[in-house]
Amino acid sequence: MSEFLNEILFIFQRINWLSVLDLVLVTLIFFTILALLRDTQATILLRGVIFLVILLALLTQFIELPAFSWLIQTTLPALLLAIPVIFAPEIRRGLERLGRAGSSNLFRRNLASEEDIKNTMHIISIACARLSARRHGALIVLERIDSLQEYVQTGVYMDAVVSPELLLQIFYPNSPLHDGAVVISGSRILAASSVLPLSASGILNRTPERQMGLRHRAALGSSEASDAVVIVVSEETGSISVAQAGRLIRGLDSDRLENMLIALFRPVPGIVDYINIFGWKIRIPGLHPKEED
Repeated sequence: MSEFLNEILFIFQRINWLSVLDLVLVTLIFFTILALLRDTQATILLRGVIFLVILLALLTQFIELPAFSWLIQTTLPALLLAIPVIFAPEIRRGLERLGRAGSSNLFRRNLASEEDIKNTMHIISIACARLSARRHGALIVLERIDSLQEYVQTGVYMDAVVSPELLLQIFYPNSPLHDGAVVISGSRILAASSVLPLSASGILNRTPERQMGLRHRAALGSSEASDAVVIVVSEETGSISVAQAGRLIRGLDSDRLENMLIALFRPVPGIVDYINIFGWKIRIPGLHPKEED
């Protein structure tokens, strides 16, 4: 016991500020990796990999197995090369999030006034309330900064002004366009019957309710792959949900939905067109001139 305490004391005596920085950086890397893998199927796989590594380390360190140790040391480099292949979807999703965090706010244009945004969100909220009352399933994707052209190309191009009547007609059961998503940019419907990517996260698997099907998975998937805001109206229960940044908020009424959408799409006050570089907002004159308050 005294020898163990002496070894711990010796370790602490050798720690300096560079060692602390080294430990902090390693901790941040592992924290980031675990945060990216949270709520995904890769969590189970990662658990299995960690268990296997610990088991192999115990076998090679405490038991004299020369042939087995040679085999592990020979195959370990190949296993390390296989990890990026196994976790390829999670690595890609994490790099996409990092890219959006670094560039999505780099350039932003306030093309719509706050009054236009409120009017559009009010129309969408009214349509969702009517769809919910009639138990008509719906999937509406609202474009923010990331382009949604890849989703538009999978559907039927419309380029129509948003209105409750048009949305109700699109999502009317058994209509030609009801099966799929509506993509909205600003105050215009770009496309209907669009195909969205399904979520690979395990969020929906842990919910006791069984009413969350493909629409909710598609809403989460598109919110994970872009910064879009996705509205889901359940066909079974009429419940209204909003997916944003890989999170799902359920049980909304029309008023809460409208307030949430306005908060998410409200333009930055006092800024018309600007470039955001490391927190500094630099205005670019002449791109889209508007009168400031």
